[in-house]
Amino acid sequence: MRHTTVCTWNIHACIGSDGEFRPRRIAKVLEEIDADVVALQEVEHRAVNGLDILDFLSVCTEMEAIPGPTLERGGHAYGNALLSRLPLTDCQRHDLSWPGREPRGAIDAFFSRGDRSLRVLSTHLGLRPVERRAQVRILLRRLESRKSDCAVLMGDLNEWLLWGRPLRWLRRHFSPTPDIGTFPSRWPLFALDQLWVEPVHILQRLRAHRSPLARIASDHLPLVGELRFDSADSGLSSAN
Repeated sequence: MRHTTVCTWNIHACIGSDGEFRPRRIAKVLEEIDADVVALQEVEHRAVNGLDILDFLSVCTEMEAIPGPTLERGGHAYGNALLSRLPLTDCQRHDLSWPGREPRGAIDAFFSRGDRSLRVLSTHLGLRPVERRAQVRILLRRLESRKSDCAVLMGDLNEWLLWGRPLRWLRRHFSPTPDIGTFPSRWPLFALDQLWVEPVHILQRLRAHRSPLARIASDHLPLVGELRFDSADSGLSSAN
């Protein structure tokens, strides 16, 4: 079976590192990556050329859009989303909100990949450590509640400290994967965006997508993972 490519990207409401609102740049970077499933964060659901931004990206990439808004901002829905070329078999949305803080959530989607099932749990965690600790506990419980041939947890985890408890818990559950800088996009020093896979041997490569356009299209770089379901050994490589 050929590789399946997954990607997570905080698109910063389509506002680039130059401060310009240009959704078409986001679409062009997604075309460069050519992933099968993409987790997006900070998706602003407002009109672009008569289309909602998520619908616009869906049309440009010819991928199915799966919305997961977490709040309303300025009269528009805002939050998470998935884009996929794989057949969707089930989808749930989990509330990860912490009292008094910005609402947060996760999209829990199951896809068919030939005779295998691929589960994608995508999220954007809170800014305070206490939020993230509670949110990661919820996500780990969700992962244990239902199994698939391959499970991917990915998103902007907002965890600046690589030794923080949320990342330690995730390493314990998934087995460690490389921490790759994705923020800020022009000088990516911090691994705020994470991609975890179980079983870990399915993950063949993990990299930040560092094209010239990606460096300016958002304040985060996309994080890309290549999966191979018929692989027997890890062979994991990373590109920083």
